[in-house]
Amino acid sequence: MPTSATPAIERIARVLAGRQLSLNGVGSEPHAANAVDETWPHHVDDAYAILHTLREPDAQMAQAGDVAVWRNMIGAVLERRTD
Repeated sequence: MPTSATPAIERIARVLAGRQLSLNGVGSEPHAANAVDETWPHHVDDAYAILHTLREPDAQMAQAGDVAVWRNMIGAVLERRTD
C-alpha cells in the first residue's frame, strides 16, 4: 500500500490553508502554494480536531474495513500531539 511521506496532520492543515487562500476554495489567490507553505501551521489545531472527530468511523466506513485498524491508525496520529 502506498504511503505519504508528509504527516497526516500537515496534509490536513495544508488543505485547510489552501481552501482558505486559493481561488479553488473560498480565497482570492490564483497561485496560493507559497502562502499555503507559510500558513499551514496555523491550521494544525483544526487538523487535530478533524482527526479527533474521525477517530470513530461511521457505519458506512465500518462496513468497508477493519474498525480496530482504523482506530489504531487515527490514534497513532493523535498520540503524537505534544501540546
